[in-house]
Amino acid sequence: MPLTGPLRTLLLRGLLAGLIAGLLAATVGFTLGEPKVDAAIAIEEAHSATESGGHTHEGEPLVSRTGQKAGQFLALGLAGLALGALFGTAAHFARRHTALPGPKLALLLGLGGWAAIVAVPFFKYPANPPAVGEPDTINQRTLLWFAAVLLGFAAVGAGVYLFKVLRAQRDTVRLSAGVAAFLVIVAVGYILLPGINEVKSDFPATLLWQFRAVSLGETATLWAALALGFAVLTDFASGRDTAVRAGITTAV
Repeated sequence: MPLTGPLRTLLLRGLLAGLIAGLLAATVGFTLGEPKVDAAIAIEEAHSATESGGHTHEGEPLVSRTGQKAGQFLALGLAGLALGALFGTAAHFARRHTALPGPKLALLLGLGGWAAIVAVPFFKYPANPPAVGEPDTINQRTLLWFAAVLLGFAAVGAGVYLFKVLRAQRDTVRLSAGVAAFLVIVAVGYILLPGINEVKSDFPATLLWQFRAVSLGETATLWAALALGFAVLTDFASGRDTAVRAGITTAV
């Protein structure tokens, strides 16, 4: 059955905002992130050459670095489309439970999504460049990252729930309580989740933190552009609907 009505509208809006957001995030990654990746790969190759006595026998990668750099626009564009569809669906169901205007709801959804999916996992398990990390632990690291995402959703959900429960209180009290609930759950989760540190002692600290800063900036760009784009499209649609209704009223 084809989608019709408000859900279809919000899905299309999310797809457009998500595509734009994905391409913007890819631009950040291409211009700021790829030089850091190249530097990390050079360090890794130098270590391999040293360990093998100056000779490396590794084959060519399946996808060249040029292809990888260009491919991130396709990858993040598709990721933005998928995220935009989820964002539009979330907005469709969220607006049934709040009287917030569409643009403000979009911004809050973007903030909550970024906090749950990006911020909470990142500050527990920050991104590492290619030269950091053991291949044998990739499954473990993936599962722990997924657990951190679930922690993020639990923390955001608890904060929103407490904010709604205290609706009779002042907004400052409600906001403080919601933030406190978020921070307490995140802190407990961080304590319970095991830590992982696979950074070699001789890896340049400056390059490591530059890479992590760019990685965080890239994901922040994705979520900020998605939320702002969705909010702007919603605002334009609301203004157009208002103008149409005003025209009809005048004509009548």
